[in-house]
Amino acid sequence: MKRNEIAKLNSAQAATNRFGIGMLTPTLIVLLVMTAYPLIFTFVYSFTDYNYLKGTENASFVLFDNYVSLFKNGYFQQAVWNTIKFTILAVVLEMALGLLIAVFVNSLKRGQKIMRTLLLLPYLLPAVTVALSWRMMLSANYGIINQFLKGLGLPVFNWFMDTKTAFGTILLIDVWQNVPFVFLLLYASLQSVSENQYEAARIDGAGFFQQFWYITLPNIKGSLALCALLRTIDTFRLFEKVNVLTGGGPAGTTTTITQFLYTYGIKSLDFGFGSAGAIVMTLLVLILSSFYIKRAMG
Repeated sequence: MKRNEIAKLNSAQAATNRFGIGMLTPTLIVLLVMTAYPLIFTFVYSFTDYNYLKGTENASFVLFDNYVSLFKNGYFQQAVWNTIKFTILAVVLEMALGLLIAVFVNSLKRGQKIMRTLLLLPYLLPAVTVALSWRMMLSANYGIINQFLKGLGLPVFNWFMDTKTAFGTILLIDVWQNVPFVFLLLYASLQSVSENQYEAARIDGAGFFQQFWYITLPNIKGSLALCALLRTIDTFRLFEKVNVLTGGGPAGTTTTITQFLYTYGIKSLDFGFGSAGAIVMTLLVLILSSFYIKRAMG
């Protein structure tokens, strides 16, 4: 009897496993087609001089010529530096502000639902919509912000065409839109921290900052690392705001890697050169991701 029961349980388990594999297989196939296939062809094209106007039949292998040209290109070097600088500043600001707002909202006795809704609104807007809205508000001719500054007797700027203000303006716009994402993840993580820990700390005489440092941060460490990883990957491929607001100018001060690839790879139809840039960008993102993962697991 026991053997029969064990055999039935094994059979049922095997059927369950087969059902799960059958349900997952179509999704895995779609993911492979949508991700692995383009990645492989991008890697192959990066070693060719493929130009869309000439067609694939006229493309020839040039080995590492695209990569050599890429690293010697002064605009690409500037784009890499701009992207790294932008990513570091944006992620640090977004993490700091998102954490502060999450802690503040979590401490409220009333109005948490209303605050959550209002704070999430910027993140729900498409990036292009955000860029166009800020372009109107910061317009040198009719922008409401410049009109306000004029009314106060303060100097006004051509925010997106001035080399002194363009980079910082796009940075602030990106931070404004993405702080709610950080807030949402960290706020959800704060909800799982037991109130008993705070009560015990208060009984022992711990102040707000001691509770924050010794209770809050250790409990949400994993969420902080995950949030930083997601924001780094997303910020590293920044494109829409730069393309809409400055196109990489003025004088390349806002050019990012994605903007460079679009200008010199997609628009010029030089897909071989653009593919090499895309592979380099992918490797940089993987290196940054592995750094965060190691820190999180450690």
